Amino acid sequence: MDLTTALAGLDDHPWATVSHAYGCAEDLPDLLRALVEGDDGAAEEAVSELYGSILHQGTVYSASVDAVPYLARIAAAGIRTVDVLCLLGGLAESEDEWQVPEGAVRAAVVAQLPLLLQLLADPDETVRLAAAWAVGHTRDGAAAPAALGERWTAEQDPEVAAELLVALGRVDLSTAAGEARVLLGEETPVPLRLAAVLVCLRNEERWGAVHHAAVLGLLPARELTVDRYSLDQEELLYTVVDTLLECDTDADREAALDLLEAALRDPRPEVQAEALWAADHACYVSRGAPSRLIAAVTPLAAQDTAASLLAKLGPLAAEAAPVLVGLADRPDDGPDDAPNGGPEGAPNDGPDDKVADEALAALVRIAPRQAAPLLARDLERRPRARHAAGDSRAPAFPFDPELLAAVRARLAVEGLGTNETADLVHLLRRWGPRAVAGLPELCAVLPRFPYAASAVAAVVAGGPPEARERAAEALRAEAGQLQAARAHYDVTGEPDLLLAAVTERLAASRERAETARAAADLGPVAAGLLPALLAAVSEDPEPTAPQLDADVATARAVWQIDGDAEEAVRILASVLDRTAGSRLWARWTVVGALRAAASLGAAGRDLVPRLEALLDDPEKAAGAARALLDIADPDTVDLGRLARAALHAVETGADVTGGCEALHALGAAARDTDLLPYVGELVERDGRIVTSGLAYDIIREDERLRALLAELR
Repeated sequence: MDLTTALAGLDDHPWATVSHAYGCAEDLPDLLRALVEGDDGAAEEAVSELYGSILHQGTVYSASVDAVPYLARIAAAGIRTVDVLCLLGGLAESEDEWQVPEGAVRAAVVAQLPLLLQLLADPDETVRLAAAWAVGHTRDGAAAPAALGERWTAEQDPEVAAELLVALGRVDLSTAAGEARVLLGEETPVPLRLAAVLVCLRNEERWGAVHHAAVLGLLPARELTVDRYSLDQEELLYTVVDTLLECDTDADREAALDLLEAALRDPRPEVQAEALWAADHACYVSRGAPSRLIAAVTPLAAQDTAASLLAKLGPLAAEAAPVLVGLADRPDDGPDDAPNGGPEGAPNDGPDDKVADEALAALVRIAPRQAAPLLARDLERRPRARHAAGDSRAPAFPFDPELLAAVRARLAVEGLGTNETADLVHLLRRWGPRAVAGLPELCAVLPRFPYAASAVAAVVAGGPPEARERAAEALRAEAGQLQAARAHYDVTGEPDLLLAAVTERLAASRERAETARAAADLGPVAAGLLPALLAAVSEDPEPTAPQLDADVATARAVWQIDGDAEEAVRILASVLDRTAGSRLWARWTVVGALRAAASLGAAGRDLVPRLEALLDDPEKAAGAARALLDIADPDTVDLGRLARAALHAVETGADVTGGCEALHALGAAARDTDLLPYVGELVERDGRIVTSGLAYDIIREDERLRALLAELR
């Protein structure tokens, strides 16, 4: 095909009627022409811009449909054929379609198969490989199977043959699986064996010893590639384990975990590295994985990935504690040129020091009482462990007198970094009055670290008068900071400083949400601030999240200052109305508004219709159910509906914590006979309920919530 034919009709095409990621597609003729007629630099830039516009981060558009015929003709003309085939395959692969009929882009590529199928026999193996990949992603069951099968029979290059087999699996899985079953042995070239494993996996075959041996025989597989251009290409072991676990049968689960155990016990570090990554994923998705894998992971604890996995497992990895103690207790190697890599500003420590720190960080989460003396001994050189102990999201680290002394000594160091200061302050705050000896150090860091104010108040709570007076003096000196003013009020009960700080911020329209919360703390004392608080309530029909959060805080303040339910309801109703629909960005704002509504009790009953409307939205249903339980007339509220809404929020993973809280608040209603089987399934199933969040929180939170659900049965 000549270039004139490839670009025929390009300028006459109505490009202005279609769009891509950046709007009107009138720039596509210039890009396509640059691809064909430009020098290497211009053509490469054109390819990049085409990816960015018609396949933007995997998303396709109406302009993608219109570009396909030109791209197919360009590929057939031999112009940057591999690049263009990869683009066409990516367009066919995408299921992320923006304002285009479902499947329209893939159908456009299928319509060009007469041109693409010819390239399966191209003399250049790189073209044949890219053509196989692109044709496979059309998922065409008409012309593609025969063409791929014919080429598969004739192909001599193992890598191209592997891609052909995977492609055939996409368009005719049963035929491809029949071919793959005889290719799992050691005599098969590695690329073909890898392709055969992937096809068998996609065919959902019963996983047996031959599959198990084939995968282990391919490890380490990190450098192996089949289906190389796919956006979601993963490593072999990870892909196999993930697919088997998704099948959610006892046999497939056992097959996945047996495979992982064998790979973890392989003596080769490269295989161990791949196995640890796959094991980490398995523990995130399978509740049964930790108990099966812990014995194989523990001997690898000196590796970063293994120590991190053990830390994520927390108490589930208790049997690893002795090994971690041995690693954490090893002597330091002294300075090294390699950075330690801790949360911040750690000294450059030797390799043994880094291993000890990783091990101690895991021990902090697994067996904190065993970790405490080791952390106290060398707090400075254990930044990861220190950060784990001071993590405000994790359970409070147990109090230890030696560690308290070490924290005090470290806080007294000049020039301590902000992150390290935060870790140490968090520890003291959560220890509360037991850490009162650390008051001088907290007072010393207060001027440069305002968050220490809450810790100052915490350690002197209920303490001796002299400690409370010293705390009050230090907080009084920093009362220009709202946090210090609030802490001063907590310590002394004297409202003047906090009232002045709130008044100043209201006048300057600063920190509106935090200011409203502080005003709420004052209660009736802040009555004179109500006009300013109410004047700041937003009326913007398209508000920002900070505006809405401030409005919710103001509603709470109005209620706590003078009990004006009518005004509080008006503000909360406005927040709920302006966040109605599918505004995902407002989810947590709505949850906050629902908690504020619940605090109104029966005085908030005018909100009932709005709350009931949220029961069908899994992300908001749990908060709505909890609020309705506190607000609605107990003689008319449908407790069964509330319980079902909360349970739905849990089982979909939309709001697991809120759903469990609502179920426990509902009590007997949550034990309705219609719900008990579902609760039992959630408790007994292998798949985790909590599947997203911060890395070190997911498994811990899932285990906690599983236990809470078990109590409902």
